[in-house]
Amino acid sequence: MRAAALALSLIASTANSQTCGGPVNTFIEGVKAEAQAAGIPAATAEAFFQGARIEQSVLNADRAQGVFQKDFVSFSRALISQNRIDNGRVYGQRFDSTFGTIEARFGIPRGVLLAFWAFETDYGQVQGSFNTRNALLTLAHDCRRPDLFRPQLIAAIELYRRGGMNPATTTGAWAGEIGQLQKLPREIVRQGMDGDGDGVVDLKGSSPDALMTGANVLSSLGWRANEPWLQEINVPANLDWSQTGLNHKLSVRDWAARGVTARQGALGPSNLPASVLLPMGRNGPAFLAYPNFEVYFDWNKSFVYVTTAAYFATRLGGAQVYDAGNPTPPLSGQQMQQLQQKLTARGHDVGGIDGILGAMTRAAVQAEQVRLGMPADAWPTLDLLNQL
Repeated sequence: MRAAALALSLIASTANSQTCGGPVNTFIEGVKAEAQAAGIPAATAEAFFQGARIEQSVLNADRAQGVFQKDFVSFSRALISQNRIDNGRVYGQRFDSTFGTIEARFGIPRGVLLAFWAFETDYGQVQGSFNTRNALLTLAHDCRRPDLFRPQLIAAIELYRRGGMNPATTTGAWAGEIGQLQKLPREIVRQGMDGDGDGVVDLKGSSPDALMTGANVLSSLGWRANEPWLQEINVPANLDWSQTGLNHKLSVRDWAARGVTARQGALGPSNLPASVLLPMGRNGPAFLAYPNFEVYFDWNKSFVYVTTAAYFATRLGGAQVYDAGNPTPPLSGQQMQQLQQKLTARGHDVGGIDGILGAMTRAAVQAEQVRLGMPADAWPTLDLLNQL
């Protein structure tokens, strides 16, 4: 009962004031007080922060995420190697029993988790060398995203109380993720599962624990059991491009009536809502995104990462290599920032001038394409930039 009450108090702690910056020792004292208010013993919080420090390398990593500026074709070709495909088959067979349990309990195909496992840590081989406590302290103290990382720091103290991490030695990604599927402390506290039956939740050393926890996380985020998530399609040349994109949905039946067909196999159930996804515009790859695709954005906010992970999951399930088409060349990072500045000046919310073509920038691009009478496929071109 105490563990359940504490988990609820950790969830409620996000409503507290998310202070940041200032003297580090003062900040840590505030975090200790918040942890104690959530029911964590003072001695536990005190021990957790022994030797803690701000890490400049974490801030450097946080500011240097230029990889997400790549377009879908470039990004996916960089991440999806033959080695990762081959290892996906090997690990799928090696942990067949765990995947079978996941498929029966959660209705999540093994390819979905195998793709995350591959991208996050190369199937557990590269889990990160940043001290987890220091990474979370650094990002919570930094005033860029304290509302995200301060609750994770509190949860890490609770994870330490449970024996799930050692603040001095536990390592992971620069953003505080731990284990083979790179989960943050709050997810481990809430959804951590013992997949190998040894009574311990060990996301670093136990692949079954990591996979079961990953499945539990996806399920808690709203994964709809035994439904598709992404499927490559053929689109007719006369499709109304202004109806494409994740901000527009029609039933599979309606898309089929408009000439959309599956490139391989059959489309999903006719009554499912779906979006036509054109990651590089009407002349590039085309996909039908089902409701489960939206769950991916709760795992990672990057449009290009999410699309690549979802596509790779289909490849691991037997889909063929996508048809790259002949898309208009992408804008450079500098040109994308110029475009975002112009879109912002016209009143659009693009989520920040970062040179990254995310979902919000795509929606703004499409709106301007409609206004200018251009093919509204949400793919920014030099012509659009010049017209704006």
